[in-house]
Amino acid sequence: MAANSTSDPFEQSFTLLDPSNGPVNVSLTDLNDFNLYNVEVTINYGAQIGASIAILLVLLLLTKPDKRLSAILVVNTFSLIFNIIRNVLQCIRFTGPWVNVYAFFAADFSHIHTKDYAIPVTSAVFTLLMQICVELSLYMQVRVVCVTLRELYRQVILAISGVVALMAIGFRFAYMVENSKAIVALVPTSSLYWLGSATNITTSISIVWFCAVFVTKLGFALYQRRKLGLGQFGPMQILFIMGCQTLIIPAVLSILQYWVNPAMSSNVLTAVAIFLPLSSLWASASVDNRTSASKESRKVFANYPSGFSEHTASPKTISDPLSPTHTATTLHGSNPSSPSQQQYDREKQDSAGMGSFITIKG
Repeated sequence: MAANSTSDPFEQSFTLLDPSNGPVNVSLTDLNDFNLYNVEVTINYGAQIGASIAILLVLLLLTKPDKRLSAILVVNTFSLIFNIIRNVLQCIRFTGPWVNVYAFFAADFSHIHTKDYAIPVTSAVFTLLMQICVELSLYMQVRVVCVTLRELYRQVILAISGVVALMAIGFRFAYMVENSKAIVALVPTSSLYWLGSATNITTSISIVWFCAVFVTKLGFALYQRRKLGLGQFGPMQILFIMGCQTLIIPAVLSILQYWVNPAMSSNVLTAVAIFLPLSSLWASASVDNRTSASKESRKVFANYPSGFSEHTASPKTISDPLSPTHTATTLHGSNPSSPSQQQYDREKQDSAGMGSFITIKG
């Protein structure tokens, strides 16, 4: 190994011999960038592992027993499990023989065994499986939230959603196949940059589309509830907040990969896989709290003397379709046959659909 003299000691370079005894010049800057990239990527994957394990444990421990076999919960659980596996495999890859200094700079991978090739290939397979689970979960939730729409609108939205999801999965499958072939053949993956970028773009489009439909429908339902005087903070507001979060954060992460680190693209699916079960847990906890509070209020009013209602005007009451305990909402001077009452009935039907969605997620 021969060191080249330079005015700046931090810009020195050294020479390696490749398998054919040809010289390979490596600068300290290149070596530092190589090590820094490996450290950043490994920290990123490790953080995703920790977050996924934490949410998975919380999901399994806090979910009600009668909801543990629901389709959405099963899909969300598998997406977290697949995410943990793929990130563990990536950590193994970036701490194994693939990142050996000589193997990388001299392009000599003769000491890499078959099991080392299987690690990145298997990670790519689990990434595909995770995306399938995420797209399926998003599609199921949009399907439920659009149940009160007109048949034509609902069919159009579901058809577009299916095409968007299949397009994202198709690009992910193609990228998995081509990337795995390049790994096994030890071919540079620079030619696959366009395919990787297209995969990231279609994934981001699918997430933005599903969340936009979800947030728009939920926001309209919240507006209707406010018109009915039901503006208190509850499960629907929680789902709206988490829907906006799922809409914005993955899109930001998808953009950052082009300026910060290409490995940031792996955070897009992780963010969605974490936010989806987290929203259901938060909304379910809010429903439970409101149910407990309603039971306590019933006990309090049960202690009033029977003459209380005789000396107090009794306004007309209707049942709130979204309340878990069907608490009464007061309507003064309403006429069942009036146009305002008919409008209320239409809004109540639409809100009831959102209430059933909360029940499914909880």
